[in-house]
Parts: sequence; structure tokens; C-alpha cells
Amino acid sequence: MATFAVPQQIPPVAEDCERLRKAMQGWGTDENAIISILTHRNARQRCLIRQTYAEKYGEDFFKPLQDELSGDFLRAVLLWTPHPAERDAMLANEVTTKKHSAAHNHLVIMEIACTRTSRELFQVREDYHARYKRSLEEDIAYHTTGDFRKLLVPLVSTYRYEGAEVDTTVANSEANILQEKISEKAYNHDELIRILTTRSKAQLNATFKVYNDQFGHPLNKDLKKKPKDEYLGLVRATIKCLTCPEKYYEKALRLSMKGLGTTEETLTRVVVTRAEVDMKSIMEQYQLKNSVPLVQDIKSDTSGDYLATLLALVGQ
Repeated sequence: MATFAVPQQIPPVAEDCERLRKAMQGWGTDENAIISILTHRNARQRCLIRQTYAEKYGEDFFKPLQDELSGDFLRAVLLWTPHPAERDAMLANEVTTKKHSAAHNHLVIMEIACTRTSRELFQVREDYHARYKRSLEEDIAYHTTGDFRKLLVPLVSTYRYEGAEVDTTVANSEANILQEKISEKAYNHDELIRILTTRSKAQLNATFKVYNDQFGHPLNKDLKKKPKDEYLGLVRATIKCLTCPEKYYEKALRLSMKGLGTTEETLTRVVVTRAEVDMKSIMEQYQLKNSVPLVQDIKSDTSGDYLATLLALVGQ
């Protein structure tokens, strides 16, 4: 469930554009006006603002934002404003073209592949193709190697069935296949990857339940025998994203604010991409796991306009 709030009555889009224009003109910037408008408009409304702004003032709405804002506040606004498919295309391109850690890049691609609906993922690929004149699949294939490429390319290429139907015979058979390959340490086997990258989420949940019932422990426990293996870490994250994304995102948020310093890139990405989807469930999981509200930790680790933006998106 979403956490950000859209007022029952919102002004005409032209009025929003005029207020935003004034907030970024002259001496100084009215950051509060920018936050109050953008964080209280849904994806369709934000797209209309951007379209109308361009028609009215002859420039992309992103240009004055980039001229007037900076730092983590700018990044949060630039990621929040676009259509979700456009945002995902931008994130995917960013991790295939800029120098982040390989582990970070792999996780961002995996999140997009595993937590979006089939239609949403298809739209991301369409947007990526139109924007960068290349396919998402070819860029991921070019910028990844080995087992990571073998898993990530089919993950972003899939169009999973999203119905609730489950084939118990398949669940039993594929639970045994998974156990066999894992016991052989064949973590990159074609059959293991086929199951993870093609089966519906309902079917995967059924298969993982059979695995747990039949072998006495969760599948992911068997994948933790090499805790420092990055590929196995990605496989575990993939399974978690496909079956219980709120637990995956809770951990991502917790690690982004754990210890000295804050990984603002992760914190921003999770809040911005989930605020319209399931942030309420993530916040409940965070409270359950950490015994403190997510809001409290965000307040402790961020400040200023960046803090105000994040709080608005999580419903505060």
C-alpha cells in the first residue's frame, strides 16, 4: 500500500506549473513549495505537470530543477517526478554506465526485474529502448559477466504469468530439482535459473513451501553456506524479492542507515520507488524487525529538504 497522500481536491495542472515556476525563479528557491506539490501528486499527475510545464514554458521541467536544487534532495525529486517506467529505465541505465560497485548494480537490476509486474517490466524495456536506442537486455549482457549475466538477462527478459493458479505436481518436481542442484553446488545450473526466471510468483511460493516442508528448512538457508559469495547473495535476494519484497526492502533500508554514515543512494531509491506501491508494508516490517519506526531512523540519518521529501513520501 502507498504511503504518500494526494489531496481529494488538487488545483489545475497549469496552476501547479505556475507555482513551481515561481518557486524556481528569482533569488533563492522555494523548496517547500516544490516539496508540497510534487510529493502530493501521483504518477499520472506528475507526468501531466511535466508535459504541461514543457508546453507552457518551452523547457523540460527537469532543467530548472537541476539548476536550482542539489545533492540528495535533487536526486530524490528527479527520481520521484517521472513515470515509474521512465524512472526504472533511468536507474537501469545509470547502473550500466556509471562506476558503482558490481554488487550494487546487480541488486538494482534485480529489484526492477523482480518487484515490478510483468506489464510494468515490459514498459521499462520499452522506455529504455526508446530513450537509449538500445535494449535493456543488451546493455545488461554487455556490462555483466559470468553467472551474474546468466541470471540477470533472463530476469529482465521475462513476462511472468501473474495469476493465482498453482500446479502442485510442478511444485513438487521443481522443489526436488532445486534441492538436487543446490546439493551439487550447481548454483548456476540452467534448471535452477529457468525456475527462478520464468515461473509465476504464486508457483514459486508453492515450490518454496514444498522445499521447506520436504527438506526441513527454507531454500535460502541452503544458499547461505557461502555467505560472502556475491552471486549466491544475488540469488538469495532474487528469491526474497520474488516472494516477500517487504522483507528485502526492510533489510535494504536498515543497511542503508546502519552504523556511521548513510547510503543515501539506497535510501532514496527504496523510498521513491516503493512510496506508490507497498511502502506501508515495508514500514510495518521495519518496525517489526528493528523495534523502531522507519520514520525515526530517517529523521536520525537525514536532514533539511531531503528529509522533508522522504518524510512526505512515507506519509509524514
